[in-house]
Amino acid sequence: MRDIAIIGAGHIGAMIAEMLSGSGDYAVEIFDRSAEQLAALKPHPAVKTRVLDIAVADGLREALVGKYAVLSAAPFHLTTKVAEAAKAAGAHYLDLTEDVASTKRVMQLAEDATTAFIPQCGLAPGFITIIASALAKGFDELVDVRMRVGALPRFPANALNYNLTWSTDGVINEYCEPCEAVVNGRLCETTALEECEEFALDGVTYEAFNTSGGLGTLAETLAGKVRNLNYRTIRYPGHAAIMKALLNDLGLRHRREILKDIMEKALPTTMQDVVIIFVTVSGFRSGQLVQETYVNKVYAAPVAGELRSAIQITTAAGICTVLDMLASGELPQVGFIKQEEIALDRFLANRFGRYYAQDGQALAAA
Repeated sequence: MRDIAIIGAGHIGAMIAEMLSGSGDYAVEIFDRSAEQLAALKPHPAVKTRVLDIAVADGLREALVGKYAVLSAAPFHLTTKVAEAAKAAGAHYLDLTEDVASTKRVMQLAEDATTAFIPQCGLAPGFITIIASALAKGFDELVDVRMRVGALPRFPANALNYNLTWSTDGVINEYCEPCEAVVNGRLCETTALEECEEFALDGVTYEAFNTSGGLGTLAETLAGKVRNLNYRTIRYPGHAAIMKALLNDLGLRHRREILKDIMEKALPTTMQDVVIIFVTVSGFRSGQLVQETYVNKVYAAPVAGELRSAIQITTAAGICTVLDMLASGELPQVGFIKQEEIALDRFLANRFGRYYAQDGQALAAA
C-alpha cells in the first residue's frame, strides 16, 4: 500500500481521498489548515487527516517525507509551495492547476528532480489534453484543434446561468489571465472572455469563450505543427457578457477578493451538474481533409453510495488515473511529464479513468 498526501480538503480533495482509499491500494493523509474542513470528511480506515498551514514551507516539507506522492488540490496560488515541498521531501508530485505561471515553475523544479512532476491532471487541462493529443496523432498534417469544456448546472436559475461547482479562485483566475493559442501557425496570447462563439449540442445552445490555462502544455507541443489551436470554456449564453461587465466595467479584475465574496455569497452550489467535453480536430489524412470529433457528457452520479457532482468525479478521476498509471510503471518515474504524453487507451482502461465513460464516449469521424 502506497502512502499518498493530498493537499486540500475541499470538494475535490475529499473526492480524491475517497477514490484512492476505496481502491485498497493507497493509504491517504489529507492536509488542510481548516480543522472544520477536515472534520467534515467521510471517515475511512485508510484516510488520516492533519491540520497544517501549507503556506509554512518547512512544516509541509517535513510532513511529506516518506510519502510516495503528493497530490495538490490546493488553490492555484499555493501550487508552487506544494511542488517545492514535494521535491524537497523526495516525493512524486501531481496537481490540478490551470495556472500557467505555476506550471512553468513546476517545469523548472522537475529539471533536476529524482521523482516525477505531473501538473494539470484534472479535466482541463488534463483529460481534454489527452483527448486532443490522441486525435491529433491520427493526422498526417494538422489544420485546426478546437478544445471546449464546461462544468454547468443542469438547471440554471440566475442571470449568470451558473452555479458554483469549482474553485471560485480558479474560475476568476481563468477569466482574468492571458490565454495561450496558436493562430495561423503562430504561438500567441489571446484575451480571456473574448472570441465568444455559440454552438448547439443535443438541442441546447451554449456559448464558449477564451479562458486561461485550459491548453496546458499542448500549445508549445503543437506549435509549428498546427495552423490553429485554441481552448474555450463552455457556458450558457449571456454568461460572458455579464462577467466582462463585472471584471472590466466595474474593475473587479483588480479587486478579486471582492468578486470572490460576491460570487460565493450570491451563487449557490449544486450537485446537479454536467461536464461537457467537446474536441474537434481537422487535418489531412492521405491527402484528404478530414475532421474528427470527441463529445462526452458526464453527469453527477453516486460514488461509494453518495451523490457526487460531475466536476468532482471528472477532476478527481483524472488525477487518480495518472497516479495509478505512475504507480504501475506506465509513466516515466523521473522528470516533467506532459498530459499529452499519456496514452488515451491506457487512461480509459484504468479503474479510475473509466469514470469518463459513464455516459459513453463518442469518437465519430465527420
